[in-house]
Amino acid sequence: MDEDPQDSPFSAVQPRHILCILGATHDLQPLRDVVTAVSKAGEYAEGFNIDGDYSQEEPDDRMVASFDICRDRVEPGAWTEADAQAVADHQSVLYVLSPPMTQDNSVAFSMAALMLIDDLLDAGAVAIKAESAGAAHGVQRWRDLVAEAAAAVASDDQLEQRRIARLAFAKRPLSSEAYFESVGFHLVGLPDVHVAQLAGDEWQAIAIMDSIADEIAAQGLAASLESRGARLTRDMNHEEDSFKFNPYGIVKYGA
Repeated sequence: MDEDPQDSPFSAVQPRHILCILGATHDLQPLRDVVTAVSKAGEYAEGFNIDGDYSQEEPDDRMVASFDICRDRVEPGAWTEADAQAVADHQSVLYVLSPPMTQDNSVAFSMAALMLIDDLLDAGAVAIKAESAGAAHGVQRWRDLVAEAAAAVASDDQLEQRRIARLAFAKRPLSSEAYFESVGFHLVGLPDVHVAQLAGDEWQAIAIMDSIADEIAAQGLAASLESRGARLTRDMNHEEDSFKFNPYGIVKYGA
C-alpha cells in the first residue's frame, strides 16, 4: 500500500479520556481545585474539565461492582484489599474529561492524564478508574505508572510513553466467542487488537496484543499487518457515540 492505513481512520470521532475519581469525604473541592489549577492555559493538563453533571458529593453504590469488573487482573499486585476497601468507603465521585484527541497528540494528553492522576492522589483521591476503556488500578500501581511515565518523558522516549499510557488506560484481555480482545488502544492513537482464541490462552493473547501494539507504534500499521498476517477492520463492537469506540479500527490476528 502507498499509504499506511493507520493514517486513514475509519471515523472522524476523536477519543477522550474520562477519569472517574473517588474521594474519601463528601467535599470534592480539593480535587476540583487540582483540576482547575492544572487545566488553565499553559498548564500541563490544559483543556481538561470537570463533568459537573455526573460528579457528586455522595457515595455511588455502583462503584464497588464497577471497580471490581474493571480492576487490573494482569499486573501482579495491581489491586489490593486496601484498594477495594477504599472504593467501598468512598464518599464522593468526580468525573474529569480530557479534550478530544488526535492520533498525533493522544500520547501527550495521556501523559498529562497520568500527571493529573498523581496530583489527584496527592490531594486525597482514594481510587481512580479510566472510564473510557474501563480500566482501574490500585493506588500504588497508578503511582508506579506515573513514575515510569515521568522517566519516559524526561528521556523523550515516545515509544515508551505510548507503551506506558496503553498499559495505564487500556483494558485487556476481554473475551468474546472467538477472540481475546483489547479495548482502549485508541487512547494512545492505535487500533485495538483481537487475538483469536485458537492462537493460545489468555496470557499468550496478552503477550501477542502487547507485541503487536508495540510493533505498530514502532514500524507502522502496514508493516505489522504484513509481518503478522493480520487484517484491519472497522470497530463493530461499539457505536460511534461510545467512548470505547476505536476510530482507528481493530487488528484481527490468528483467525
